[in-house]
Amino acid sequence: MSIDHTSPSLKKSHAAGGWGALRSCGKHLLASGSLLTGAKTLLKANQPDGFDCPGCAWGDPEHGSSFEFCENGVKAVAWESTERRATPAFFAAHTVSELQNWSEFNLENQGRLTEPMVYDHATDRYRAVSWEEAFAGIAAELNALAAPSEAEFYTSGRASNEAAFLYQLFVRMFGTNNFPDCSNMCHEASGVGLMQSVGVGKGTVLLEDFEHADAIIVIGQNPGTNHPRMLGDLRRAAMRGARVAVLNPVRERGLERFADPQDKIEMLRGGATSIASHYFQPKLGGDMAAIRGVAKVVFARDAERRAGGHQSLLDLEFIAHHTTGIDDWRAEVEATSWDVIEDQSGLARDEIETLADVYLGAERVIATWAMGVTQHRHSVATVREIANLLLLRGHIGREGAGLCPVRGHSNVQGDRTVGINENSPEWFIAALEKEFDLALPREHGHNVLHAIEAMVEGRSKAFIGLGGNFVRATPDTDIVRQALMSCRLTVQIATKPNHSHLAPGKVAYLLPCLGRTEIDRNSKKRPQIVTVEDSMSMVHGSGGINRPAAPTLRSEIQIIAGIAAATIGSDKVRWAAMADDYDLIRDHISRVIPGFEDYNVRVRKPRGFHLRNAAAEREWNTESGRAQFSAAPLPREVEHQQVRGRKDTFVLQTFRSHDQYNTTVYGLDDRYRGVYGERRVVFAHPDDIAAMGVEPNSRIDVIGSDEDGRSRIAEDFRLVAYDIPRGCVAGYYPELNPVVPFTKAGEGSDTPQSKSVVVTFRARAA
Repeated sequence: MSIDHTSPSLKKSHAAGGWGALRSCGKHLLASGSLLTGAKTLLKANQPDGFDCPGCAWGDPEHGSSFEFCENGVKAVAWESTERRATPAFFAAHTVSELQNWSEFNLENQGRLTEPMVYDHATDRYRAVSWEEAFAGIAAELNALAAPSEAEFYTSGRASNEAAFLYQLFVRMFGTNNFPDCSNMCHEASGVGLMQSVGVGKGTVLLEDFEHADAIIVIGQNPGTNHPRMLGDLRRAAMRGARVAVLNPVRERGLERFADPQDKIEMLRGGATSIASHYFQPKLGGDMAAIRGVAKVVFARDAERRAGGHQSLLDLEFIAHHTTGIDDWRAEVEATSWDVIEDQSGLARDEIETLADVYLGAERVIATWAMGVTQHRHSVATVREIANLLLLRGHIGREGAGLCPVRGHSNVQGDRTVGINENSPEWFIAALEKEFDLALPREHGHNVLHAIEAMVEGRSKAFIGLGGNFVRATPDTDIVRQALMSCRLTVQIATKPNHSHLAPGKVAYLLPCLGRTEIDRNSKKRPQIVTVEDSMSMVHGSGGINRPAAPTLRSEIQIIAGIAAATIGSDKVRWAAMADDYDLIRDHISRVIPGFEDYNVRVRKPRGFHLRNAAAEREWNTESGRAQFSAAPLPREVEHQQVRGRKDTFVLQTFRSHDQYNTTVYGLDDRYRGVYGERRVVFAHPDDIAAMGVEPNSRIDVIGSDEDGRSRIAEDFRLVAYDIPRGCVAGYYPELNPVVPFTKAGEGSDTPQSKSVVVTFRARAA
């Protein structure tokens, strides 16, 4: 793909989607080298007889349409179905030390991996090996560990339900519950908070609920880039009169205006639909205070109405029959002063009262959020505050209303459902033991941050990555790279080369796997399907339609089965049989996990099936048997309050550009924010730039916290003037991950604080 390296510009798109999206789709399909194949492939994306898009986890509608893909889905499909190949010849021509200096884009742009490889320290290169050699070598290293707990088993949300179930079974049989996974870095706080509030760690809505909501409160998310198909549902809601209230420190184009590429009239007229009826810009970490302020307004107005003899604004019947703890929360809300709420939220009281008007003016309210909520120190408390607000008027368990955390990768929710959990419930472990006649470990394992700590300290000596790019996705990039390289064994299962592959342990294997769009045949040459779960708890099948990038590729399931058989044998589990017939895996899942009964039958129906959500049916699996209001106080200070008055000190949030998905960088443009041809930028308020005594577009170094004795610096970024609250700045990951400390995490979730990073700036010499 050729990249435009012309001078950067701040000319933002008029609207998200539209002709810009269509041009981008064409560009990426053309750049893949397989224009016709890519276009044909897209017609099967998110279709009942096709594959699940390897991008986001937004749900598919029951009624469907001819096209169920978006611009970023096109990028993901084109990126995977490229004609380029990263063969052993490529690695023979380049040392690992040389490749470490390549950018994310240039590295992955070499194309699909084709053969298993092992790292040769003498030559600093990867070389090809057979699958049998790789499995035997990995098994030897794992079995040489002093204890199974010395190994870390990472999972990306790209993995299917079948691959994840087989993976966790192998790892637990090996003897550990060390399951660091991508959920630890994004929505862990949602799962923890919702479990405490409503007894289910998932959202309570179906996609169809967006067709009936009167108000949708969108908190801390950017669907225009991260899950663009959501914009279609928000657009339709706005067009029928629903209010869409947005809380986001950054003004995101997709939440302001959206032109649907499938709307012929809108496209011909060059028009666009306004999405947000109200747009509020709290300071970073201020969402909980903003929601607390809405509740304060509601309680005050309710008291006035009831004093005047009018009906309560609250759903008193729902509260009495289904909840507990409201009195304590109400007392906490009423004790929180407006001065505290305004200062911490960064919003004025009249703005919060306007948001309360939206909430009170709706009979059916959906609250939806993403990492802008979850990647803070007080993220669990914020999720629970959101749940509190919806419980107040009974907006859980009825049509057109509910809680909707929007997951990132396409099956990150499904992986957790089928057992990728360092702290799985007892019933799940007991069910596995009964199904396979096993005795499995109960000790809590490592999440991502604990795994990093264990590798840094030398307590963990082996790392296996089922997809993903651990080095670049996690905080403290430089520290994590060194931690991996200090391991005795590293294994990376992947479709394309990335920077995690360039942090080899003493023994390192790179294992290439099939992509989501490719046909996966068993020994009888019959195509197989895998399954995934979206953000709305819909489980559906996914079957590739493209010829594999190389005949040597194996599926993730086959690779896991091969490692497992070589490491622990096949006496208890028929690894090879399950790798050859995924129906057998689904049969096991159906007997182990409630809700998956008749799995193989139901998943082959169009659109699959819905996993029962007890909270959506007003059944509360909490200790009290009721939905639980949280009476947590606001944080004494959030980061933007802590750094106020410190010279050249700000609170940073990291986010994606429009030309990337997670750590995969498709290009160097971010047209919704008006940045072209570069990624090393920091967005800041114009007045903050002026107060630093520098001009917009000046070059700076970004310096993170060193209070733990570790130096954190990301060098040479351009300061971009942008509409963002003063004291708050933003920039792209993974470029800014080196200044995100792995030692700072959400309370109760251990999620990295990637949206509340204290940094200082240092001007660079001209």
